[in-house]
Amino acid sequence: MLSSYILSLAMGAAGALAQTSDLISNLKLASSAVERVSLLSDEQFTFDFFNPPTGAIVPGAGGHLALASVTTFPALVAEHIAMVVGFLGPCGLNTPHTHPRATELLFLVNGSLTSGMVTETGSRFITDTLSPGQAMVLPMGSIHFQQNNGCEPLMFVSALNNEDPGSNLVGQSFFGLPADIVGATLGDIGVEDVASLATMIPDDVALGSSECLQRCGITRGTQPTAEQVPRTSGNSLPAASATATHYSRKVQSTSADVLGAVAGPAGAGSTKAATQPVTIALIVVVSVMGLGYLVLGGLFLMGRWRGGSGKGRSFVRPDMSGRTLVPTLEKYDVIESRSRS
Repeated sequence: MLSSYILSLAMGAAGALAQTSDLISNLKLASSAVERVSLLSDEQFTFDFFNPPTGAIVPGAGGHLALASVTTFPALVAEHIAMVVGFLGPCGLNTPHTHPRATELLFLVNGSLTSGMVTETGSRFITDTLSPGQAMVLPMGSIHFQQNNGCEPLMFVSALNNEDPGSNLVGQSFFGLPADIVGATLGDIGVEDVASLATMIPDDVALGSSECLQRCGITRGTQPTAEQVPRTSGNSLPAASATATHYSRKVQSTSADVLGAVAGPAGAGSTKAATQPVTIALIVVVSVMGLGYLVLGGLFLMGRWRGGSGKGRSFVRPDMSGRTLVPTLEKYDVIESRSRS
């Protein structure tokens, strides 16, 4: 019974999606604006951001976005505009992203919102904290984000000057590149680290800074990570556990930790948590070496004692074979006692 209900819902959603796709195609092929209007009903000129269609919602742990674009609101075909309404929960973060085909004008309805961006390489970082009634422009292609600074939900409204503005999530897209390229770009962190970091990137919208979460008494917990770039043969993770350069970097890092531990206060850049295991390891190594030296010394003394039990023993150096034997100290003792007598 339940499976039949779920199947009927899935078939209904697929049918609605096909109808929307056909409508968009017909609108794009229309010869005039008059023809496009004739293809739409009165209700299709209205979009409900509080009850949007399923495909228009971008959900996340920190809130959700409702997007009216050409794919979710066909009436926008050829109108060169789209709109996003953001519903950010306490400390909600609209993670860094770009719009490849549109400039965004963001208007804050309520709350306190920090918005920041970098427009291109060489440009300075731009940020501002918006109050209700204020707006901020985010140029096309800029990397930007928004975070709710408060412990109450807020809402913002963004207009974009393209009916298909697109969205490119920076974290997911970067880590969706070949793992060796990502690792090299980040200073050769190794493909295992790349894979680990990639799986940690939360979906948009995420929970924001730790400072805000602590202030609002929110636990970050587990966040969905479904918006990963699909892996193909070109960007798949290598089967090898680590690269040679990754191993080299680990060795260098370990050496630096050891030197920092030995240096003591001079290596204050290392934290106590990082140096304590290294210090313990050094103490163990030195103790084992010291014990080894004591054992060797004991064996040497025992050999000397056993060697001294024979009277009048002599030894011959390898390069003095056939020459007069060199007397031991015991013979010198005998000669000295005779002279005294």
